[in-house]
Amino acid sequence: MPDSLNNAIRNMLHSATNIVVTAHIRPDGDAIGSILGLGLAIRETGKNVQMVLKDGLPASFRFLTGSELVQTRVEGEVDCYILVDCSDLERAGDVLPNRVPDLVVDHHITNLNFGKLNLVEPKSVATAALLAKHMEAWGLPITVPVAEALITGLITDTLGFRTSNMNPEALRIAADLMEKGANLPDLYTKAMLRRSFEAVQFWGVGLTHIQRRERIIWTTLTTTDRKQANYPGKDDADLINVLSTIQDADVALIFIESDNQHIKVSWRAKPGFDISGIALQFGGGGHPAASGASVPGTLQEVQQKVLDATQAYLDQLA
Repeated sequence: MPDSLNNAIRNMLHSATNIVVTAHIRPDGDAIGSILGLGLAIRETGKNVQMVLKDGLPASFRFLTGSELVQTRVEGEVDCYILVDCSDLERAGDVLPNRVPDLVVDHHITNLNFGKLNLVEPKSVATAALLAKHMEAWGLPITVPVAEALITGLITDTLGFRTSNMNPEALRIAADLMEKGANLPDLYTKAMLRRSFEAVQFWGVGLTHIQRRERIIWTTLTTTDRKQANYPGKDDADLINVLSTIQDADVALIFIESDNQHIKVSWRAKPGFDISGIALQFGGGGHPAASGASVPGTLQEVQQKVLDATQAYLDQLA
């Protein structure tokens, strides 16, 4: 990262008074860890900070210090907007007004570099890891709560240090955060292993719908399924990461029905495949092995289009 960008970010944070830190809709662990880690650190410098998630903070991450401070909308005057872990403006929902974000910090390969300042490093395993690497150079302290949030983002986005993009630098960052007070075993257990009864019920419904086409595995989760399981979130309760462990599939997908006539699609691929381009075709993005999109249409329409596009990608590799 050029010193000029580091200095520009530091100066921007120093000159701002009322700051909003936000991330993408349907936030995952990296989005949550990143807004909490960055937001809490900025608060330590005496700034007014709003940490905002359009869809709120899932109950499964409320063990993190500062989670009660996360809002669902912006209030009052703002002179600096920071967007983290988000590859394009649409993924932020309607949290941001019609203005260019002052700073975008992200690690998705499909990021459009749409901020006034852009810190985008696709080789970073998580946005939280990227923040942990640079925040002190911006004059931001990494306290124990900040370290806990950042290491949680790192753990979840690497599925517990086992994604194919894991590298020695990521382990060194995790070690540094542990030295700053983050309890890795405890946070790993809370972020990766514990599930609510409702989440597992939701898994059960999704697993009954599972289908296969050659090397593709997929399932669907409807709004009715969500209500029957009494699952409060808008995500898939991490069921996609269960499907991705199926030995006979190169690509796993989940189609999640939402109330706004859109279908949330999540892809997972085995190492050596790059499904980010398929997600980009449908207005989404992400990583070579893990991507997503929100696609307008009915469940049947979207499912057919996405499965055909995914199959076409695999066929061209054959």
